[in-house]
Amino acid sequence: MGVLKKKKVKVIKIDLEKCNGCRACEVICSSFHAVPKYGSNNPARSRIRLIRDPLKDIFLPVYAGEYTAAQCMGRDKYIIQGKEYGECDFCRASCPSRDAFKEPDSGLPLKCDMCEDDPPQEEPLCVQWCLNKALIYEEREEEVEEEVRPDEVEAGLKSLVDKYGLGKVVDTVVRLSSKG
Repeated sequence: MGVLKKKKVKVIKIDLEKCNGCRACEVICSSFHAVPKYGSNNPARSRIRLIRDPLKDIFLPVYAGEYTAAQCMGRDKYIIQGKEYGECDFCRASCPSRDAFKEPDSGLPLKCDMCEDDPPQEEPLCVQWCLNKALIYEEREEEVEEEVRPDEVEAGLKSLVDKYGLGKVVDTVVRLSSKG
């Protein structure tokens, strides 16, 4: 059960009529989230992906949402201009049934953070770099239910343990907790 709070909600609207599939959004996103920042470009690290069918002129940007620990039950199919797409193609979640929106080295789930930075960006970089203005940033205040999602914490810890080992993760948690 969560608590209702006023919160600034940030969304990216997508105008499919304007998207030409240039993938500039993927390039800048992966570069912004590289370590060091802008140090490399690997679209597998991008928090936005482009579903493409260039022969039918179909381009659909999808940006990463929440992690989910289980596969969804729905396996609906959609037909767009004669081509069949599965529900997973449009899904924003990182989940066990596919590799989309997972960091390629660690397996950690990726989630769009709207390019939060210090100093803050006026708009996410994918919106700024979209040459055709197909991505539209919108900010509004809403009353939302906030809840702690233990499955997200568990997924992150499991990936860290797999990568660095339990001892190193425990030592780091102990060290960080003694600073507070």
